Amino acid sequence: MTAPHTSTDPVPGHVRIDRPSGWVRRFAPLVPAGGLVLDLACGGGRHARFFRGRGHPVVAVDRDTRYVGALAGDPATEVITFDLEAGAPWPLPGRTFAAVVVVNYLYRPLFDDLLGAVAPGGVLLYDTFARGNERFNRPRNPDHLLRAGELLDRVAGRLTIIGYEHGIVAGDPCPGVKQRLCAVNAPAAADRADGEPEPVTLPEPGDDGT
Repeated sequence: MTAPHTSTDPVPGHVRIDRPSGWVRRFAPLVPAGGLVLDLACGGGRHARFFRGRGHPVVAVDRDTRYVGALAGDPATEVITFDLEAGAPWPLPGRTFAAVVVVNYLYRPLFDDLLGAVAPGGVLLYDTFARGNERFNRPRNPDHLLRAGELLDRVAGRLTIIGYEHGIVAGDPCPGVKQRLCAVNAPAAADRADGEPEPVTLPEPGDDGT
């Protein structure tokens, strides 16, 4: 069990950020109302709190959950302390979510489990650093930086891509070179002869309702 945070402990810089990713805010309206949200590598819980504010129950996972604050006592939030990179089996076997949210975190062996955790009709929201970020800030290790188009390649044939961008993001709470993707697990519509899923209504920036 992770020791609780005390006022004398230094708080990591990424935990001090409390504003949600603009990418997550933009596409949050696509998450089915009231659906369970997984905030993976949740850090201080900023995205878990954002979705709780929108009426979603949340599962928040991180190897260090000392900084999630009041979320730990919220009956609609399940906080799981788990090292995702320690080689142990995926901690949520068989569970699916209306949204899987991953921000500023990359561990490639998890991709199959992440994609499998998106429920039918659910949404994957991914926003993290990409190659080129080493010129600006940490992370600089290529193991923690996405290759150009990598998120597209990862979800191809499994999820329907709704939004994607790659480039220098200056206004984000964690600026740098970012790659961002929104994709939905949309089963093919039975009434379409071509087997294509029905298109979703795209939210515009600022339409997150908060």
